[in-house]
Amino acid sequence: MQLFDFLSRIADMRTILSLAGGTMPGQVVIQYTNACNAACPHCELRAGGGFRRTKISMDDMKRIIDTAAAQGVKALSFTGGEPLLFSNDIIELLACAGRAGIPYLRTGTNGFLFMHHDSEGWRKRIESLADSLAATSLYTFWISVDSAEPEVHEKMRGLPGVIRGIEKALPIFHERGIYPAVNLGINRHIGGWWDEERFRPRAESDPDWFEEYFTRSFSRFYRSVIDLGFTTANACYPMSIQSGGNGLDAVYGASSADLSVRFSGKEKAALFRALSTVIPAFRRYIRIFTPLSCLHVLRLSFETGVPGGFPCPGGTHYFFIDASGVDTYPCGFRGGENLGKFWELNLAKLARTKSCCRACEWECFRDPAELIGPLLDLTRRPYDLLGRFVRDRAYGRLWLRDIMYQAACGFFNGRRAPDYAALARFRNSG
Repeated sequence: MQLFDFLSRIADMRTILSLAGGTMPGQVVIQYTNACNAACPHCELRAGGGFRRTKISMDDMKRIIDTAAAQGVKALSFTGGEPLLFSNDIIELLACAGRAGIPYLRTGTNGFLFMHHDSEGWRKRIESLADSLAATSLYTFWISVDSAEPEVHEKMRGLPGVIRGIEKALPIFHERGIYPAVNLGINRHIGGWWDEERFRPRAESDPDWFEEYFTRSFSRFYRSVIDLGFTTANACYPMSIQSGGNGLDAVYGASSADLSVRFSGKEKAALFRALSTVIPAFRRYIRIFTPLSCLHVLRLSFETGVPGGFPCPGGTHYFFIDASGVDTYPCGFRGGENLGKFWELNLAKLARTKSCCRACEWECFRDPAELIGPLLDLTRRPYDLLGRFVRDRAYGRLWLRDIMYQAACGFFNGRRAPDYAALARFRNSG
């Protein structure tokens, strides 16, 4: 990419590059509801779970939004459970947050609304949803897909026919200027059913086979979602956290100890190597948010046993609010650190505390931390950043390439179609 072109694109990053005196832009993930209608084995929030279902009141939600806007938060995510069980509420909240001036607004769905795509009134219903979302300041709309095989995804989720429905719905959203992102929760069934009896002995005795298996699986997945019509993709890293593991006690019920998402440290390292191999081959065909620099540091962390990379800003700049108690936590996995009600927090004071957590791989926080961290160092500690790049030249190269790729992707603005000419410059390039 020529320098002028790159600089003109990166000018769109003014919100990030301003960094308010060396401060990372704030992000809040709000679990609007813990209710869900899907059967996912890899999520404790699945339908049939034995706990009280609830959602945050609209009054409390608007109080959170007003507080976030007043204290300079730049990004809000409305998650679940399944947010679109209450689609009218979510649309109202997106509109409210947009009016408050918060620029980066996200929500998504397991896709249940796209089932029964041959039924009378289906298209009209989906058009109405797309019209309503398009009228808000929504920045990113995600749809979860767990496997390259439709029947595997649909059986895991308990949502028959949903993949064909997603395929039919995507052009409807595109016509209205919404380009949904496919959200992959990394699991053992990405490329098809994982046969534990057959595969486990081989995976344990032959790590290279395990890595090759998931290299093929990730490739199949990206090809399949491109064929469906997706233009953007993101990957949620497997948490494999049980209560108390790594000092964490998850308050976010989307974590699970199920085998499908339970990976050893060695397996995680292999997964990150596989992703690092596959993503460069697909970056020109679909906007893939997952930064190669973050995969690099996570892979090294599991290979060496020494946590690395930039610390997660959970509890200083990033926060999680749970649906059951409407309490604030540093993230969804540090449930032992209840910070209280969001509207009672002084975010500027919290921002002055030092981030130091590297206990998990929650991509909502770790990915942006790894992308923005070097920019902060550039404004505050340029010699530290230079030293980091000298010590790990592969990391420096990947990070610079990630930033250029972010620019080519329009910083993943889900209200714009991809610029495939810009993406073509990243052919097979890490």
